[in-house]
Amino acid sequence: MKVNELSKEQLVTLQQEVDKIGGREAYVVSELNRRGIDIEVKTSLIKLVQREMLKAQTLFPGTDPVNQKKQRQYAAQRKNEYIQNRKNEEEVRAELRTLLWAAHKATHISHLGDGIYWNDVLERDFYDAYKTEDEDRRVDNDLPLLDTVEDIVEAFKEVVPDMDVQKLRWFCYHRDVADVTHYRTFAIPKKSGGKRYISAPMPQLKSLQEWILRNVLVRMPVHEAAHGFVHGRSIVTNASVHVDAEFVLSMDLKDFFPTLTFRRVKGIFRAMGYVEGIATILALICTEAPRQAMKIKDPQTGDEKWVHVAVGPRCLPQGSPASPMLTNLASLRLDRRLTGFAQKYKLRFTRYADDLTISATKGETHKATWIQKIITQVVEDEGFTVHPTKTKLMGKGDRQEVTGLIVNDNMGVRVPSEIKDRLRAAIHNQEEGKALYENESLQTLLGYASFVYSAQPENGKGSIERLLALLDSTSEQ
Repeated sequence: MKVNELSKEQLVTLQQEVDKIGGREAYVVSELNRRGIDIEVKTSLIKLVQREMLKAQTLFPGTDPVNQKKQRQYAAQRKNEYIQNRKNEEEVRAELRTLLWAAHKATHISHLGDGIYWNDVLERDFYDAYKTEDEDRRVDNDLPLLDTVEDIVEAFKEVVPDMDVQKLRWFCYHRDVADVTHYRTFAIPKKSGGKRYISAPMPQLKSLQEWILRNVLVRMPVHEAAHGFVHGRSIVTNASVHVDAEFVLSMDLKDFFPTLTFRRVKGIFRAMGYVEGIATILALICTEAPRQAMKIKDPQTGDEKWVHVAVGPRCLPQGSPASPMLTNLASLRLDRRLTGFAQKYKLRFTRYADDLTISATKGETHKATWIQKIITQVVEDEGFTVHPTKTKLMGKGDRQEVTGLIVNDNMGVRVPSEIKDRLRAAIHNQEEGKALYENESLQTLLGYASFVYSAQPENGKGSIERLLALLDSTSEQ
């Protein structure tokens, strides 16, 4: 039977038969016997003829011409039988080789693409952080005990019901030049100018990343200095740490997401207690190479076609629901070291995504340039890079701004006055029937009002009420 005539279920059943009988070679031998094909011991024809001539001499002893002729005929017959048997065996083996490989691929990962190490035998090795059941960090953090590819397939069926080994391999497989991509890439403007490229995963891949986030990542401990992408923390809690400071030093990590490559992400899952193979699959689901769409000529058909060419190593894509929490886990040592440094010298440190902020309380006389040098060294030690043009020192005579909020003096965090003034003016214009500015809408204004409310509820509440009233009146028209 041809491979393309078999369903996935039939291929899985075939692989089960192969495993039951003792492996591929045992299955091939049983199939050869079933078809009545003699299995010959592989040898050279010269040695075969010599051996058969010796046997023929025992069957037809003597040196007379008649017996010598019989000896030669016997050896020649065995030679022809050997050639035909080997030919028949090779034909069956070639047929079964394609069939058994298809069955193997239906039930095994086998290969995950260019530059990705894979072994279908998943077992603990020297590099495992936890080697016994009593030392399993997965148990400590209530993580799913994913030990086999089948465990991952069954877990992912919660969000992708038709998940199987072949589909899992399709999601994970890495190609430097791919015909299809699992991401939709688009650009959004940066506040500082230029563009930020967002790679949004397609729906099914997004659901897999959300499963990993929900069942694995959020259960891991995050350092108290991290305020981004953590439940109960925000830009407000981040800024509140630095209120009434002698000075505030703000630094930015360059290429934060691209710095966290596939190898580093795999290391995070390994540190959780997952074996090499499981960590590899989880990391491939959560990473992707930055790609450029190009039109090339198909070498087989000669027609032009679009392909997606990798222009860098696999890394965390901005747009994946799993990426933000993975950045927090990857920065755990960085957060610990900078927090320890800050506590030693009576400083205050927080991190919001790629924004590092360190401040000195009133009366402290540390040199900010020395602090900046130490932080830069620690950042580089941990595999990151400080952005050379985004470091800002704000003394007590300057406007001290942390994650968009003012922290001068001991009055708590405040929204910059220009934002509140612009919001009030826009709401007033709407109430007077005037048009909004370009790229403005009642929804965007409501977002600004919510931002003000998060830091200064007494200022934001009234704006939200006025905007909701405007939305109601608009919907009634």
